[in-house]
Amino acid sequence: MLITGGAGYIGTHTLIELHKEGFDFVVYDNLSNSSKEALKNVKKIIGSKVKFVKGDIRDKKSLRMVFEKYNLDSVIHFAGLKAVGESVAKPLNYYDNNVVGTIILLEVMREFNCKKIVFSSSATVYGNPKRCPIDESFELGGTTNPYGTSKYIIERILEDLYISDNNFKIVILRYFNPVGAHESGLIGENPNGIPNNLMPYISQVAVGKLKELSVFGSDYETRDGTGVRDYIHVVDLASAHVKAIEYLSSSNYSFENSRLNIGTGIGYSVLEMIKAFEKVSGKKVPYRLVDRRVGDIAECYSNPKKSKEILGWKAKLTLDDMCTDNWRWQSNNQNGYKDLY
Repeated sequence: MLITGGAGYIGTHTLIELHKEGFDFVVYDNLSNSSKEALKNVKKIIGSKVKFVKGDIRDKKSLRMVFEKYNLDSVIHFAGLKAVGESVAKPLNYYDNNVVGTIILLEVMREFNCKKIVFSSSATVYGNPKRCPIDESFELGGTTNPYGTSKYIIERILEDLYISDNNFKIVILRYFNPVGAHESGLIGENPNGIPNNLMPYISQVAVGKLKELSVFGSDYETRDGTGVRDYIHVVDLASAHVKAIEYLSSSNYSFENSRLNIGTGIGYSVLEMIKAFEKVSGKKVPYRLVDRRVGDIAECYSNPKKSKEILGWKAKLTLDDMCTDNWRWQSNNQNGYKDLY
């Protein structure tokens, strides 16, 4: 199995869950927002070496070499740029890396007759939903930023690929908001520079690395005026990929049931997240209310019922677990992975 972007935040946690279930894998990553140090720490956790190839998904020659060297029967495709704000500022980078990169990956997969893929999509494909919770029947494509649009375009490409060749087996996982870290404290979210996501920002303020948290938007039509999101523990998210890989090989596989929400079904506001984090860490998290960010929406949380029906998967870890594990990671690794600095 090939894991593109496997040295990243979600990728590294998924390697551990795959290893637990006896899967063999090769990581392919250009290390643009990830770390070899993280892979070394995965090795410590699982007790065996991780096969790693440094490469970019847009590099067809490099991808072909990986497929020639290893007998790959499936792909979990994490590799991609992922910051909403950055995508608004640099849309061409996002379409080039995410969309063009995926097309090149799919071309090489087809060339080597590797026709099983789990794609890392996002709740952003739903755009600004008319209501919550969001289920898979909601209309897609009214995206509010280039990051979300790139994920939506890739979903459409995968759909058209399946129509052209239904030997392809595809699962599309639409993530809500991954947070937390592995319970060992050895791996966690480690963004370059100022974090784009809420939880690493909160934890870096709590540890004294950043002065205060900027809360983007306090005038939304939500219970306390701040944005509401469905936060899911990264270990739960990782386990959904194991279930998705198993589903690709099951006799029950159906493309109609292959696009699935991965969330808890519970929405928490930014201020609620701050309070929960303060409770487990015992640290005060100073914040200030600032204007909304371009491309953000008021609330977004899932109906994850279909994932339970199709994959037999359900989120198990709580908000306390998310905050506790995140705090353990951040307090043990104040500057993140050494090789990123």
